[in-house]
Amino acid sequence: MCGRYATTRNAADLSAVFEAYDNTDGRIRADHNVAPTNGVPVVRVDPDGRRALAVLRWGLLPPWAKSPSAGSRMINARAETVATSRAYAGPFARRRCLVPADGWYEWARTDRGKQPYYLTPADGSVLALAGIWTTWSAPDGPLETFSVLTTAALGGLAEVHDRMPLLLPPERWAPWLAPTEDPAGLLTPPPVAWLAGLEIRPVGPAVGNVRNNGPELTARVPISRRPEAADPALF
Repeated sequence: MCGRYATTRNAADLSAVFEAYDNTDGRIRADHNVAPTNGVPVVRVDPDGRRALAVLRWGLLPPWAKSPSAGSRMINARAETVATSRAYAGPFARRRCLVPADGWYEWARTDRGKQPYYLTPADGSVLALAGIWTTWSAPDGPLETFSVLTTAALGGLAEVHDRMPLLLPPERWAPWLAPTEDPAGLLTPPPVAWLAGLEIRPVGPAVGNVRNNGPELTARVPISRRPEAADPALF
């Protein structure tokens, strides 16, 4: 699963990368430790068919949710069941989005306990995580929320965790955002060769505290051994 990630680029940079107009009203802030319920940038299609950069709350709220706190438990949607899930099927069919990220964090078991890793493109490019979004009717007005899709980890990423975000290479951005009668056909994981361009970087334990934020969280730290197995409690 994906429970923490980093997104630090400004609105101008993201608008250029994703060819989207900025509809964020200046609300984008660099965040090296995005946690559930944070407001972060996504790219979606507006009613006129144009790509728009917007800020949504992480943690999808279905129509029957009693309070916004329910979203903290719905940050991920499994690709294997998203098309049939009561909570996720509607947004998956009609409201898909791209979630820009510099990289994401996972924790793996080692002989010294849990070791956090930062998984990020080695060339410094932007990742697009597959997302779905919806609007929840809050007492004080509509609240737009989203979830990140996850799938089985492939290649070297499986050494850290058995799940990973559904990553979309640039050539798959347009199909993901476009209306389609067969959205299930969009759930194919990226090629293992493309995933080989990701760096698996050990980082320090400070990322485990949501109050910590800053570029030091993504700095490489030395470790003595590779992870032994994925931690099933995450994602």
